[in-house]
Amino acid sequence: MAGNPVVIRIQTPEGTKRMNVVPTITLYKLFPMVAEACGLPVDGFELFTSRDKSGKLKRSSKITVKSAKIKHGDMLFLTPCKSPSITPDSASEETSSLPVVEEDEVDVILAKQDGKIVRKRDDQLCRHGANAKCVHCVPLEPYDEKYLQERDPPIKHLSFHSYLRKLTGGVDKGKFALLENPNCKIKPGCTEHSPWPAGICTKCQPSPITLDRQTYRHVDNVMFENPTMFEKFLDYWRKTGHQRIGILYGVYEVHKDVPLGIKATVTAIYEPPQVASANSLELLEDPKNMIVEYIAKSLGLMRVGWIFTDLLADDLTKGTVKHVRNLDSHFLSAEECIMAADFQVQHPNPCKLAKEGSFGSKFVTCIVTGDSSNQIHIEAYQVSNQCMALVKDNCLIPTKDAPELGYIKESTSDQYVPDVFYSQTDSYGNKSKLLARPLPVEFLLVDVPSAFALESKHTFNPLTNKQSFQIENRSDIGEIQDLAALSKYMHQFSKEEVMKAMLDFHLLVFLACMDVYPLRDHMDALLTALKNEDEVKVKLWSQEEQWQTVKHFLDAHSGSHAVEGAASRDSSQYNTGTWTCSQCTFINTTSPNTCEMCDGPRR
Repeated sequence: MAGNPVVIRIQTPEGTKRMNVVPTITLYKLFPMVAEACGLPVDGFELFTSRDKSGKLKRSSKITVKSAKIKHGDMLFLTPCKSPSITPDSASEETSSLPVVEEDEVDVILAKQDGKIVRKRDDQLCRHGANAKCVHCVPLEPYDEKYLQERDPPIKHLSFHSYLRKLTGGVDKGKFALLENPNCKIKPGCTEHSPWPAGICTKCQPSPITLDRQTYRHVDNVMFENPTMFEKFLDYWRKTGHQRIGILYGVYEVHKDVPLGIKATVTAIYEPPQVASANSLELLEDPKNMIVEYIAKSLGLMRVGWIFTDLLADDLTKGTVKHVRNLDSHFLSAEECIMAADFQVQHPNPCKLAKEGSFGSKFVTCIVTGDSSNQIHIEAYQVSNQCMALVKDNCLIPTKDAPELGYIKESTSDQYVPDVFYSQTDSYGNKSKLLARPLPVEFLLVDVPSAFALESKHTFNPLTNKQSFQIENRSDIGEIQDLAALSKYMHQFSKEEVMKAMLDFHLLVFLACMDVYPLRDHMDALLTALKNEDEVKVKLWSQEEQWQTVKHFLDAHSGSHAVEGAASRDSSQYNTGTWTCSQCTFINTTSPNTCEMCDGPRR
């Protein structure tokens, strides 16, 4: 039943028009009727439910007169406009206004794939020939809920591209599927009132937010290509008992175990400057940040996430750790959620369907902690796009005493904060909407499976029988990147193994910015050759003047240490007392054969 017609009044600059419409008609069809009645082009006016131009109606095929709460006798206010208005259903205008975006390679690959889930012919249920299809064997859409739930283990979240396929499916083929990041700030440029806090209107006021558990995720798996790099990262905690942060470098690849899925493959862990203790971590400004990014990009890598430890020893004799993150405590604290969201905001996901050119983020958060059997394991998460918006617009803060609770700030004279709600179901099944003060951070989390590759691959340090180069920013435990460390590392390799020697991420960063002779301006050819696995060109680079100069430093350093070692083995020929250096006059007390100040020989 269409329902009885209702009378709607349209107030225009020329007078009031009356129209008879049925309540079930969509606004998409209402606008042409108004245009005909008023003698205007369909894109030449705007409609409002209030005289003050609030309650703007959009030409939408999904909203009816009834659902827009337009009743019999109501008056709508028409305002002519000089240029066509852009609404979500004005598909051609909206699409043409989208920015040109260069998406990640994995997104380009997945966009070209069919994505359908192929099913084999069922001998019991299918009654057709080998080339036919029926309801029991026809390919499924990548977002088919029943298929995802029946997987072992079940797939809890849609992949992002499955989510896009769901949006762009149907009769309209996604003409109206436009993505928009949540916004928590007052829209600028409103001239109808004084700036906040003097005034605000519905036109510029951000809408209240109801937090929903995100049904999709931008990354469906985090895979460490070998356990060796993880063990080296973990070695810092084992030596000090202090926690550690690392930046994950790798690539995004197609994940074949999830329909249209994406996998973040980690190939290296870089450790930025930080201050650590057994219970806290603080990241410091990294002066090498640009160089690290240059090295990674030249090798075809990018930042895919960050990792940190939260480990408390349980039994040192057994090597067990405490299980501190669980249902009774928290999986990710509010402070960690805020930091994860900040990282995700810094690494947006480029997307052609987004008005801003980006939507969400692929950046992942990995935690090294204890599991239910008190063994060390990795947990991975992302925070929702809503959480990213709350952190980007400075609306979410941690609570003081409860790590599992966040808190939405209240509006002040300096900042307007929209109301944020979340839904909670009690033991009787009754739902209630609560103000997010405080806020359980579980509403912001999207968990991501993580694992090591079944067959280990070593993009870096391919010769597992060789020691890797010293990891950066560990001088606090006596592990220093200097010429001595470089000399010790390089002397493990023969001339024929120069390419394998150079395949060390920490080494390449050190070479680019070492104090004695930085190679930053001479490494392009080396990095390109390493990326292409071109051993001949790596050897040619190693024969150039720049690397030969470094080798000269290493040979000189190695020779001085050899002399020092020989002298120390025969140190009985020297007196054990003090002696004065003839070159710098420094009085030496501990070194029997070389000056502690200038490295000059004892004479």
